[in-house]
Amino acid sequence: MLIQEDLSIQEKLEILSDAAKYDVACTSSGVDRKGKAGMLGNTVAAGLCHSFAGDGRCISLLKILFTNQCIYDCKYCINRCSNDVVRTAFTPDEVCTLTMEFYRRNYIEGLFLSSGILYSADYTMDLIYQTLKKLREVYRFNGYIHVKAIPGADPVLIEKVGFLADRMSINLELPTAEGLKKLAPGKSRSKILTPMRQIQRGITANKFELMEYKRTPSFVPAGQSTQMIVGATPENDYQMMMVAEALYQNYDLKRVFYSAFVPVNEDSSLPALPGGPPLLREHRLYQADWLLRFYGFKASELLTEDRPNFNVFLDPKCDWALRHLELFPVEINRADYYTLLRVPGMGVKSVKRIIAARRQGLLDFESLKKMGVVLKRAMYFITCSGRMMYPTRMDEDYITSHLVGDERRAVWDISQQGAYRQLSLFDDMKLNMVPAPADRYSVVTGSM
Repeated sequence: MLIQEDLSIQEKLEILSDAAKYDVACTSSGVDRKGKAGMLGNTVAAGLCHSFAGDGRCISLLKILFTNQCIYDCKYCINRCSNDVVRTAFTPDEVCTLTMEFYRRNYIEGLFLSSGILYSADYTMDLIYQTLKKLREVYRFNGYIHVKAIPGADPVLIEKVGFLADRMSINLELPTAEGLKKLAPGKSRSKILTPMRQIQRGITANKFELMEYKRTPSFVPAGQSTQMIVGATPENDYQMMMVAEALYQNYDLKRVFYSAFVPVNEDSSLPALPGGPPLLREHRLYQADWLLRFYGFKASELLTEDRPNFNVFLDPKCDWALRHLELFPVEINRADYYTLLRVPGMGVKSVKRIIAARRQGLLDFESLKKMGVVLKRAMYFITCSGRMMYPTRMDEDYITSHLVGDERRAVWDISQQGAYRQLSLFDDMKLNMVPAPADRYSVVTGSM
């Protein structure tokens, strides 16, 4: 495979931004760095592509590959070395130019830089290091940067990049070593987990240094994340959640991302997906992941070896509650924080509001609604001053029949998505819908 060196920066951008769309990383930045005199940009309330900050703003990054050339032949990857696609690579100066020009035009708030492997892991990681060093020191860019670490690269290079990036990530790709061996024979769990451990230890050590010396440069201040492909190998939801839980506990990850398998290559080792990418399954995994990180659940509570997959028609929290009706209903005015978090229809913010508000007096259902509680779910599992919102039979089938209607609509919305793709910088969003006859008449008669 030959790198196309005669392409313009515009042509490279079209190729390498499109090649990056299967790298999932949609989250808030996790770091808060204010602007500095003589530097451009900041990371205040910023985050990754097509996501929302805590204050509700839509935020974005320039999301590109440094190169789509790769020495590996991963069977699920569009950039596998055996694919006949146009290959190209940016130079460090080109990535800096794109980032600065897009930032000045207010198109982006930072950079998400991933890469295939050009010649070797060390060679590619060194190019990424040169890029970030120029951005920070020559171009004085102070905005958010998320970088993919290259498995197998020299630990010294990973450390150098860690002092320049805000977040780093290494993709686990597949949840088991067997799946990785089958679909990505050039990669191994040790190559992936070794730099992940290095970054974890570097973050921990840096925190202690910052406590002693305030001028110590920050090492990966927004933490690290990883990604797993959903549906490319036969692992069930229980196995995936157990792996995610182990990563959170053992490697202090900020996020585990789940990417529904998209069949971009024809290969007998890959599964056939007549119904399209498993978007609903991805959605359920994200819901369960949220429960692990913020609601105090364990993977073994949500799923078991006997029930290894999530319910299609109920979200994981509702499904768990229906299987443990002996714990409900709970009294809103007396239950502790962690008990309330397990009630369907209640989130972290609404529970905190409840805890604060009930110090002033007893709460009723109207008060809960104003606090953001989704009563159409919560009403079956709570009481206010010993009374339920409506007379309810604490029976699994009865409650399920009432809850499943809303979930069926949500399932339909997810499964009927017309396209599974990331918006491009080059999308034409013009609307070409033909107006209805009634609209034409309204325009003519002036009765709009």
